[in-house]
Amino acid sequence: MANAEFQPIDPAVVPRFADIATFMRTRRHEISEVVDVGLVGVPFDIGVNYRSGARQGPAGVREASRVIRRVHPTSGIRPFELCNVADLGDAPVNPMNKDRSIEMIQGFFDELHAHRIVPIAIGGDHTIPLPILRALSKDGPVGVLHFDAHADTLDELCGDRINHATFLRRGHEEGLVDASRVIQIGLRGSRFDEHDIQYGYDVGYTIVTMDEYEELGRAAVIDKIDAVLGDGPVYISLDIDGLDPAFLPGTGVPEIGGITPRDAQVILRSLRGRRIVGADISEIAPCFDPTGITCVTVANLMFEMLCVIADSIAQQR
Repeated sequence: MANAEFQPIDPAVVPRFADIATFMRTRRHEISEVVDVGLVGVPFDIGVNYRSGARQGPAGVREASRVIRRVHPTSGIRPFELCNVADLGDAPVNPMNKDRSIEMIQGFFDELHAHRIVPIAIGGDHTIPLPILRALSKDGPVGVLHFDAHADTLDELCGDRINHATFLRRGHEEGLVDASRVIQIGLRGSRFDEHDIQYGYDVGYTIVTMDEYEELGRAAVIDKIDAVLGDGPVYISLDIDGLDPAFLPGTGVPEIGGITPRDAQVILRSLRGRRIVGADISEIAPCFDPTGITCVTVANLMFEMLCVIADSIAQQR
């Protein structure tokens, strides 16, 4: 059970527009062994080759997450009662130095891993899963559920080998992921060349393009996710451009014809009972969405992740 000091501000008592914004109005806390789930910002967007702005993602989602209450409407999971959840602030970055930033981000998540804290990270561009996985995979490679319009398996982009289009190639090369337990869903959009997504097929990733997703249907895709992930540890990486930009326009590389937020919700709920070692939601650029609905949707997907993670932690005790 959670300690009383970790209870978020009660929106039934304190208006949701009041006080300083934290993720889901949780308490700010230092990294400590008493924290079970750490909500973390990673304000990094030096790894993009098109539109920057994702450095503002954590701030935008903190503000939007005021809308989140305490109890899941379908499962009834009450995450803040099951474990200690805290906003651990932002991972450090150096906005003038990409390589140094990646080292700093990894160091931050190394510390979380050492304290056995399960992180949910809000980015930031989709470079960030690599330093996070470098920290979380110290005990062995993990399975990955990857939502994205793009495969992120390029060898290099503009002559650079670590950026928002390469994390699942570097992750395999470095032994951070178990290729047989990686599944990518939602891939679509025009490509640089005919080999853009071939690496994943070659190393054994399971790939469900958006065309295949539509043909199979959500329930069959969930069955495929279940079969691929198996019983081992799982990392979730959700690039929001995997979802349709009609619903989440605030992203750097929007691709039409994607997964709906509703489908993403149901897929995340299907992960209940798994050992999830961490998660990220990336490529959130509030500057491209004056309506704010992108950050509201991300806050809700973050809550979906939190619920299944908190339930898993409680079941393991």
